[in-house]
Amino acid sequence: MVEYITQTLDAVFHALSDPTRRAMLHRLSTSERTVSELATPFNMSLAGASKHIKVLEAAGLVRRHVQGRTHICALQAARLAEAQEWLRYYEQFWEERLDDLENILRAEDRALAEKARHGDRKDPKTKMDSKE
Repeated sequence: MVEYITQTLDAVFHALSDPTRRAMLHRLSTSERTVSELATPFNMSLAGASKHIKVLEAAGLVRRHVQGRTHICALQAARLAEAQEWLRYYEQFWEERLDDLENILRAEDRALAEKARHGDRKDPKTKMDSKE
């Protein structure tokens, strides 16, 4: 089971690693599109677009069906949810680290403010006359 999950995530992240494929997924998030519609914004051939779509299909992110001679693609978001779940662990990791950093910075700000407040009050024994 773990190996299957690893292979699935590897395929999803590989598919998402390319900006063209990410843009195709974004376009599919609003509605189904033909291969031609997906290729048009990139000024690429249908064969080039089809190669990208095959990677998305292999990752389980896109489903393609044929109507006559037209290939229609649809987003399959379940694999994105699986990837999001995997990323959520690291989101918690970074949130904890950022919270720690925020606490450190706030403590430094308080210490500087306290130092500035006490720095204005000079001890009469150490106060020197500027004419001396």
